Order: sequence, then structure tokens, then C-alpha cells
Amino acid sequence: MALWDRIKESASTMQTQLMAKKNDLTSGAFRDASMAMCALVAAADGTIDPAERQRVAQLIATNDVLRNFPADDLHRRFEANLEKLTADFALGKVSVMQEIAKAKKKPAEARAVIQIGIVIGGADGDFDKTEQAAVREACYTLELPRHEFDL
Repeated sequence: MALWDRIKESASTMQTQLMAKKNDLTSGAFRDASMAMCALVAAADGTIDPAERQRVAQLIATNDVLRNFPADDLHRRFEANLEKLTADFALGKVSVMQEIAKAKKKPAEARAVIQIGIVIGGADGDFDKTEQAAVREACYTLELPRHEFDL
């Protein structure tokens, strides 16, 4: 199977799994961690281009799981995390990882945060090495085995 097909299949599988847990993913910790994950993946290569911002905005607007929260609130949280990462990537990354760590108490939420990172990373068809590394680091932060997500 070609890499492109595996990325599409993985993102589709992750989205299906997220939908199955939709009613369990309503906490503020999940909301904060998922937007931090989106920002981390978007900024993983050190730059944030408009297409990455657009992908996250589209996810916020169309993802049924994220519809548990007001879209403008999610967008504001995403942008705040991006600002931290662009101001000082190393310091911003510490703050963003602390937000991601909020989901650690509930395994279903922690897994969903990783799945959202994979969905965002694969949205453009190129889940590149820097994005994968960011998601792997989040797995470590959330104490989840990365092999569970084929990372």
C-alpha cells in the first residue's frame, strides 16, 4: 500500500474512532488539549502557513466531535497556542505540552487528542516527519504507547 493511501486510511480510521467517542469528549481538558495538539502539529516544522491555519479552521467547523464546543472559542484557543509557539518555539512548546497533558487523566480523551493530531497531520496528504515527531512527543506526554497509533 502506498504511503499516501496509508495516511488517508489512518486519518479516516482515527476520525471514525473519534466519532464513536463523541459523547465522552466534552470536557474542558479535552477541548484545551485538542487545540494545543492542533497548534503543535501546525507549527511542527517551525513555520505556520495559511494552509495549515485553514486546515484547522475547517476541522473546527466540520468535525462532529469538536462541535461539542463553540467554534469561535476553539479557534481562539488554537490561535493563542500558535502565538506562544511563534513567539518562542521552545518556551511555547512547553506551554502547549502542558495543555496537552490536561487530557492524561482520562485515557479516552488522551487517545482522542492523539487521533486529532493525526487527522490534522494527514489532512494535506503529507503527515511529514516533523508532524509525526510532534504527535509521538504528545504520546509520551500523555503516557500512551506510540505503536498504538502506528507512529
